[in-house]
Amino acid sequence: MTPQEWLDAYRKAWTERDAEAAAALFTEDATYAEQPYQDAFVGRKGVHDYWARVTAAQSDIEMNYGSPITVGNRTAVEWWTTLTNGGVPVTLTGAFILTFDESGLCRTLREYWQFVEGTKMPMKGWGD
Repeated sequence: MTPQEWLDAYRKAWTERDAEAAAALFTEDATYAEQPYQDAFVGRKGVHDYWARVTAAQSDIEMNYGSPITVGNRTAVEWWTTLTNGGVPVTLTGAFILTFDESGLCRTLREYWQFVEGTKMPMKGWGD
């Protein structure tokens, strides 16, 4: 699996709120650092449990990526997501820093994100 294929599968898992599909994109010993000051979720089970919890109240999910930058087994990419969370429209923007194993599964994911209420569109030049 290439980094772009992985990103496409991740987007599909999120828009379909499919915790099993999301977890399958990670190695058995993966770390998923959703917040920089909290412990990472560990392994497929950790990813699955996190995803099942956070996506439960989400709907109307639309996700876009900027142009990924890949060097060796590492990829960095911006993302822009609009969704409804608990009935409230929100926009989340962020970046992933990913490392992959030789088969294309994610070994480490670090993300940095922010959100604002309402549906916001990317500014001109975003994602280039």
